[in-house]
Amino acid sequence: MSSTRHKRELRLPPQAAGRRLDQALADALPEFSRSRLKRWIDGGMLRVDGRVPRPRDIVAGGERIALDAPDVDAVAPAPEDIPLAIAYEDRDVIVIDKPAGLVVHPGAGNPAGTLQNALLAHDRRLAKLPRAGIVHRLDKDTTGLLIVARSESARTTLAAALAERAIHREYQAICVGVMTAGGKVDAPIDRHPVDRLRMTVRASGREAITHYRVIERFRRHTWVRVTLETGRTHQIRLHLSHVGYPLVGDPVYGRRLVIPRGATAAFAEALRGFRRQALHAAKLSFPHPRDGRTVEVESKLPADFRALIAALKRDRDAAAA
Repeated sequence: MSSTRHKRELRLPPQAAGRRLDQALADALPEFSRSRLKRWIDGGMLRVDGRVPRPRDIVAGGERIALDAPDVDAVAPAPEDIPLAIAYEDRDVIVIDKPAGLVVHPGAGNPAGTLQNALLAHDRRLAKLPRAGIVHRLDKDTTGLLIVARSESARTTLAAALAERAIHREYQAICVGVMTAGGKVDAPIDRHPVDRLRMTVRASGREAITHYRVIERFRRHTWVRVTLETGRTHQIRLHLSHVGYPLVGDPVYGRRLVIPRGATAAFAEALRGFRRQALHAAKLSFPHPRDGRTVEVESKLPADFRALIAALKRDRDAAAA
C-alpha cells in the first residue's frame, strides 16, 4: 500500500442511521475535514457498498465504506533514531507514551523530528501503512498515550473501533478557575472561520461531547479528570475554555496569566514557567484488534505536571494557614 494515498475500509456504525452520508463520514473518519470528504465523494474516490454515492444520501447504518484517495499533503518521512517511551507493545499494536514537544505527523514547519519519523526507525514495516499506523493523534504539547497499529488489518479494526466509540480515553487537566462540580459539555466543533489554526464552537460543526469530573480544587485552579465521547481537534482545550475553565498554559484557548493575590514568588514562577497546555492522556482502553480482549494502559503524570500540582497545593495550604 502506498503511503501517499488515503485508503480506508470500515462499516458505518448503527448510530449513523438517518444521517446524511457526509455527516456520518465526518464522525467515522474524524481525521479528515468534511469539505475534504465531500470532494472525495464528488470525485468518485469513496464508495458505499460498492457504489458511488452522493454527499446528501441518507444512510441506514452498517454500510461498508471504501476510500481510496490521493494524499495531496503527503510528505515522505524518513526513519529517525528518536527515543520512544513505549507503554505497551505486541505484534499488532504499539501504545506510545508521548512527551511534550513531540509533533505526531510531519507537515509544514515540522518536516522531521516527529513521532512518525521515530516509529519508522522503530519498525521499518510501518512505512507500508498510512501515517505509519498512527490511529489517533495528540497535540504537540499534550502528553500521554496514543495507539499505533502495526498491520493494515489492525489499523482498519482500530479505526472502526474509534469510529464506534469503543476506544476509551481518559485525560487529566489543570484548569483556571474553581469548579463547583463536574459536568458535561455538548457543543459542536468546527474550524474557526478566520483563524484556520483554531477550532470554535458552532452549530454547523461536528458533534462533540466531553465529560469532566473534579479531582482536587485549589485557590484559583481545579485539577480534573476528562473523558471523551468524541475525538475532535482541540476538543478538551476548546470545550473547557468554552464553559469558562481554560487549561493552564494553553497558548490558543487560554486567558492572560493572572497570579493569585498573596502568591509567593515561587508559586508565581511555577505558573509562569508552565508553558504548555496542562493536559495529559492518562488512561487508554481498547479492544485488541486480533482477539477483541480489552487492553488497558496507564501513564503516570509527567514531571512538570506533578510539579505544578505540588505548587498549587503549597499555595492553597499556605493561604489556609
